[in-house]
This record gives sequence, C-alpha cells and structure tokens, in this order.
Amino acid sequence: MESDTGQSPLVTSSTVRYYLSIVCLGWYAVHWSLQLVGMYAARRRYRSPCPRSPSSSAPPESVPGVSILRPLKGLDTNLFENLESTFRQEYPNFEIIFSVANEYDQALPVVQALLEKYPNSNARVIIGEEVVGVNPKVNNLIRPYREAKHDILWVLDSNVTISPGALARAVDILTTTPGSGKKISLVHHVPFATVSTPTLGAKVEEAFLNTTHAKMYIAINTLALDSCVMGKSNLYRRSDVDRLDGSLKPHTGDTPNPSAERGLRAFGKYLAEDNMIASGIWHELGLRHDLSCDVAHNAIGDMSLKDYILRRIRWIRVRKHMVLSATLLEPLTESIALGTIAALSVRSLFDISYLFFLSCHFSAWLFVDLDVYCSIAGHPPPQGSRTSFFVAWMVRELLAFPIWLYAVVGNQVMWRGKKYKMLRNGEVEAVKPSAISGLESALTWLGARGRKSLDQYEPLPLSHS
Repeated sequence: MESDTGQSPLVTSSTVRYYLSIVCLGWYAVHWSLQLVGMYAARRRYRSPCPRSPSSSAPPESVPGVSILRPLKGLDTNLFENLESTFRQEYPNFEIIFSVANEYDQALPVVQALLEKYPNSNARVIIGEEVVGVNPKVNNLIRPYREAKHDILWVLDSNVTISPGALARAVDILTTTPGSGKKISLVHHVPFATVSTPTLGAKVEEAFLNTTHAKMYIAINTLALDSCVMGKSNLYRRSDVDRLDGSLKPHTGDTPNPSAERGLRAFGKYLAEDNMIASGIWHELGLRHDLSCDVAHNAIGDMSLKDYILRRIRWIRVRKHMVLSATLLEPLTESIALGTIAALSVRSLFDISYLFFLSCHFSAWLFVDLDVYCSIAGHPPPQGSRTSFFVAWMVRELLAFPIWLYAVVGNQVMWRGKKYKMLRNGEVEAVKPSAISGLESALTWLGARGRKSLDQYEPLPLSHS
C-alpha cells in the first residue's frame, strides 16, 4: 500500500502491533525466568533439612556472642510459643532482650511466664521507649540496641517462631566470607505464614506470603539484583549499622557525612526501617545480604479481608516512595495482567487461541506457586485445607490490581491504629486522627474488633532495665 505521494509509509499499524507484541513477549519471558529462578532456588535451599552447625555445641568463648532483640507490643498470635523459640536456640553464647514501650503492655505477662520457665537464661526486659522518630518499632528498639552486650544483633518480630538451630546457622553465614568476596553483613529468613484462625483475610495473606511473595523474594535475593529484605528476622552487626546515615549513598572511605545522624536513630523517620537498614548496608557500605536455609514462621491471627487490604495498601504506598519505577510496573508482574498481555501477543503473532494460552498460563503459574509453597513448608498444602487455599490464592490474584490501583493514587497509610503520610524516600510523618477518612476509619475499627483494652491489664512487678 502506498501513500498519496507514491511512497510506502514507514510505519503501519501492523508493524507497530508486531513489534509491540515482541516487546510484550520479551517481558513475559523475563518475568517467567525470574519466577523459575525463585522456584528452583527455593527447592535447592529449603527442600533438604538444614545441616547442624558445628558452633551449636562449641564452647561459649569460641563463638561470637549474639544479642537477640525482641520488640513487643500487645498480644500477637502464639506469642508465648514465638518468644519461647528464642530461649531454645542451640547456640552457646547469646542474650535475650525484650522491650516494651510501657509497663501496661499486654505482652509483659507472657514474658514474665517465660522468665519463670527459664530461670537460668540470660534474658531481661527493658520497659520504656526512647522516642527518636515516628516509627514506634525503632523507638522501642533504641534502648536494647544501645545496651546490648554483643555487636551481633538478631532482631526478631514478636509474631515469628524460629527453629532451634537457626541462630547458629545464621552466625555461620555472617562470619564466613563467600566465594564472591563480597562480605555478608546481614542474614535474613524468608517468612512462612501459618494461620491459627482460618478467616478469609488470614488465608489470603497466607497464600500471598507463601507463594507470590516467597517466590519473588527468593529470586531477587538469589540473583542479588538489589537489597530486598523483610524485617521479620534479621541478623547484622551493630558496628555496621552505626555507620549508616540512611542516605543510601556510598560513603567516601569509611567516614559517613559527619553532620548526619547515624545508627538506628537515623531510621526512626521511616516506616519500613528494616528495608531501609538493609538498603543502607547494601548501598552505603557496599556489603551484601544472604538468606539462611531456615524460615521465619509468621503466625497470622484473626485477620479480616479488610485487614489484608489495608496491609497491602500500606506497603504499596511505602514502596511507591522508595522504588517508584518498580511499584508502577508491579501490575505487569501479576498473573492476570501479564497473562492477558501475553495472550494478546501470541494471538497477534501466532494466531493461538486466547482461552488455550490463558489456560496454560494460569496452570503453569499455579504449579510454580505450589512448588514454592512445598519447598518452604516441607509439604504440600494440608489435605483438609486445599480447597480454602486455592480459593484464597484466586482471591489474592483477583484483588492484586484493584488494591494496587487504589494504593498508588494515595499517600496516607494506617499502621497499628495510627495514620501516617508518606514523604519522599520512604519517610513518614504522623497525621492527626481527625484527618482519617470515614472509610479507612471504619476499616481500622473493623480490623481491631475483639482486642482487649489496655485498661484491663495491670503492670507487672518487673524491674526496669
């Protein structure tokens, strides 16, 4: 076909469609490659039992000491079992420091019971936070961080249970120079969700963490593309964190900006302090992270679907202000959008049926997700809960784009009953309660139903450290 001037047009709609289809299939292939890396890395790392560390039975003076920090707030699901797993670590040289913001905290009776059960343990409680920013977890950690006896710190969330050999194996990784020559300065554990109350929100959260999240988390860390750390269970050196200023800019030599605040205090202005600390270690110090073969068992309680939605909205908005480009591309990594784009492309290029392609696509996607689940769980979904798992998995996939679309246009988030406004680079500022919208206020109230009032608890006669 020629134009009025007698010359062939340089670009036709079919040409544009052809090259656009090629680009889309290229993106599809790249993302599938990343998924397969996650699947095979999960198989290699988690399908075999973790080896016993030699340091588990070594003399105390022959291994580096570790201070285990467990910041607490309220009664998390399975709190007694979560905290007890800390006392049962097979490692000869560690201390445990629990910390709460005030003496009325609901977690204190649980801690008291554990201290009585393990009277010979090297464990203590610090009561009273030190406010250095808007992040309550950082405020709760400042004193134990400063008063810890050892340089190696293991920060564990209160809703996490860990296996007895996890500490020894993590220390082995931290203190061994890898073949790449890049020093490991942070060891973390992939979270594996366990549900105690099978509400829809809890099941959807379980499906998300144990499939999509685990798959990409393992893949990105295996390829070492960039810092990607979730703060459920992190082991690092205080001496490294003390060099960080939160700028994420490489230091010139070993001396950070002398006018900048350094150490844990510098991260009190961020909501995702765990990710920022890990990013600081990676970008400011040029050091690396590594995953252990252990998993962090994350106990999920009575989570409604609205709780789940609010949680996903929160972290999408946090990521938007930290890694904007990746957040904007996120829908194109989800099964429905990615499959639809690829189906249109193969229809255009190869005249393959949409229905046939999408059937293959979703079957393969589900297979990979289940394979990752089996790797980190050590077994398939339990027989009695497979139907509910598949339903939750489908709900998660269907909700992914609507949640992203709502989240990406806003800048305010709810966290532990308080509202924050996201600022640049992941920083936050508190928002007055009156600024909470009617919808989000209702969702927060519904998510907090059934929780006991602090007024029902009496302070325990624990000594203040």
